[in-house]
Amino acid sequence: MPHRQQRANGVVSRDAILDAAAKIAGERGYDGTSIKLVSDLSGLPASSIYWHFANKDDLLAAVIDRSFKAWSTALDQAEPAPADATNEERMVHGLRQECVRVMTHPDFLRLGLMLLLERRPVEAAARRRFHDSRMEIHNRVTVGYARMFPALTPPQVRQLVRLTFASVDGLFIAAISEPELDLTAEFEVLGLAIVSAARSLTARNLAAAPS
Repeated sequence: MPHRQQRANGVVSRDAILDAAAKIAGERGYDGTSIKLVSDLSGLPASSIYWHFANKDDLLAAVIDRSFKAWSTALDQAEPAPADATNEERMVHGLRQECVRVMTHPDFLRLGLMLLLERRPVEAAARRRFHDSRMEIHNRVTVGYARMFPALTPPQVRQLVRLTFASVDGLFIAAISEPELDLTAEFEVLGLAIVSAARSLTARNLAAAPS
C-alpha cells in the first residue's frame, strides 16, 4: 500500500511539473524556461524536478511528448465522417475535429513552433522530439490525402500536406493574437480550400495526360 501511494504521488508531482513547464515555456520559450521557475510555479522543490527529469531539455521534451500523445489519442478516437460524405464534407469534418484537438492540446504546437524557430549549436532533445512527432502526423496525413485524392501524384499530395500544415500553424498563431477569432470556421474554410486545390491539380493532370 505505501509503495502504491508513493507511486501515485510521483505521478501527481510529475504532472504538476509538466503543467508548470508547459505554461512557462509557452510564455517564455526554451531559453526563458528554467528549473527555478518551474519549481516556483509547481510548488515542488528542484530536487523533485531532477528526480523526474535529467535537465530542462529532458523536461521540455516530456512536455511535448505528453501533449503529442494526448493529441494522437484524440485523433484515434475521432468520429469518422459519414460513409456517404463528399470529399468536401470529409475534409471539413476532419479539420473541424482537428481544430478541437489543437485548442485542447496546445502545448505540442505552441512549444514546438517556438523550438523550430530557435536555432542553437547543440540541437535540443525537445526540438528533435517535436520534429519526430510532427513527421509522424505528416505521414498519417499524407496517407489519408493519397486515399482521398487518388488522381494526384505523390509530389502533389505532399504539396497539399505542406499547405495544410502551414495553414494550421498560421491559424494557431492567429488564434493566439486574435482571441475572438472563430477558429472552427477558419478550419472549415481551410478544408474547402484544400479540396478546391486538389480539384485544380486533378484537372491539370487530366489536361496534361496524353489523349
